Amino acid sequence: MNTSLQLYNTLTRKKEPFEPLHAPNVGMYVCGPTVYSDVHLGNCRTFISFDLIFRYLKYSGFKVRYVRNITDAGHLEGDRDEGDDKFAKRAKLEQLEPMEVVQKYTLGFHDVLRVFNTLPPSIEPTATGHIMEQIEMIKEIINNGYAYEVNGTIYFDVEKYSKEYNYTILTNRNLEDMLANTRELGGQDDKRGRLDFALWIMAKPETIMRWPSPWGVGFPGWHIECSAMSAKYLGDEFDIHGGGMDLAATHHTNEIAQSEAYSHKQPAKYWMHTNMLTVNGSRMSKSLGNGFLPGELFTGDHSMLKKGFSPMTVKFFMLQAHYRSTLDFSNEALDASEKGFRRLMNAVNLLGRLIPSDTSDFEIQSLADNCLKAMNDDFNSPVVIAELFEAVRIINTVHDGKAKISAEELVKLKKLINDFVFDIFGLKDEDSANTELNSVLDLVIDIRKSAKENKDYATSDKIRVGLHEMGILLKDSKEGTTWNKI
Repeated sequence: MNTSLQLYNTLTRKKEPFEPLHAPNVGMYVCGPTVYSDVHLGNCRTFISFDLIFRYLKYSGFKVRYVRNITDAGHLEGDRDEGDDKFAKRAKLEQLEPMEVVQKYTLGFHDVLRVFNTLPPSIEPTATGHIMEQIEMIKEIINNGYAYEVNGTIYFDVEKYSKEYNYTILTNRNLEDMLANTRELGGQDDKRGRLDFALWIMAKPETIMRWPSPWGVGFPGWHIECSAMSAKYLGDEFDIHGGGMDLAATHHTNEIAQSEAYSHKQPAKYWMHTNMLTVNGSRMSKSLGNGFLPGELFTGDHSMLKKGFSPMTVKFFMLQAHYRSTLDFSNEALDASEKGFRRLMNAVNLLGRLIPSDTSDFEIQSLADNCLKAMNDDFNSPVVIAELFEAVRIINTVHDGKAKISAEELVKLKKLINDFVFDIFGLKDEDSANTELNSVLDLVIDIRKSAKENKDYATSDKIRVGLHEMGILLKDSKEGTTWNKI
């Protein structure tokens, strides 16, 4: 088990040694998507980042329960418990039942993450499947004196809570400044305090998604769902809570408040947040016209893209930036990642063709140690990638006959590549699945070999040049002929 892992904790704003509450078991909760529309790239980056964390924790010997929820109720258009329910609004637009909308976009979300080769979570609960848990938590919060009812709607009393707990512990914001920057309550507003938020909302006559409760027919607020589901599956205290940085100021702040008001315990020991995506230096946004969906990125069917990029190229691009760093999309950056990923995969394909020597010019263990050290430093994937390209250099140098590697070191090199490229990063060679191409190329290389043996150099050269024009480079050596994609 890896005991040297350091995580950046948003709660304390510093790196801390990772000490699970119940080692070797780790509880990790990540706020999943609101499934009323197609998943966007910001979501993808968050879930790819936490897939990396999930994979590395498992690789390090921890038994991980990874819970990632599906938000399918209670998400209103406004942050102040105002506006239409997003699922009901989408249902009206598409002339579907709300749960048809949920099913449609949940399946789309799963399809996108499957294309990115992410592992499924251990548990994927839905808000609508845990209404009773949310009601029971709200009842206990009321009993503890931190919530109040007004006309069938239950509000969380932030002022009462703030007298006993630090409401802004996650963001370090000044509570007085927050109050000053929040508009005055209107005469129609039932809240006692400007920062109070709804735990349960009374249903209007036209509300489609509604459930019975002790306070009348209504539906849960957005924030309560995660508190209820994380407590159900991970307990009142667990190890890691994560999501995008945009969730910290409101959603996660309110989660902490609800959970402490319910159990008098801070729910998560470590809070982790992924940073935003930008496009050519500007924040990615549908309203700005610079936001695009994963499918558009794969096909290139968007005015800002000059061509499509494969899912693994996009994933590799994301892994080249630390999860807490801003990631800027541009055609040039994706082009560079495409070339880098192809170079990595070419080297991986060459690895199985290397012939060991009695001696070695390389010591692979130091390379593996550097990769582990980088991952232990808050999952520093960019540093790992730099070390992997050192492994690429070694593979190419040995393959070209310019250096030697022993059988023992070759085994270590293969393990390094398998561990970090495939098991931890979750990358895959998108060309390796095309076994027919491999078989055809093997046949063509055999035909060329026969032509050379028969001194039919015209046919031999024609094959070599033709393959080169198709983007396949042949390399002849005393061990035989190998090929790479250019």
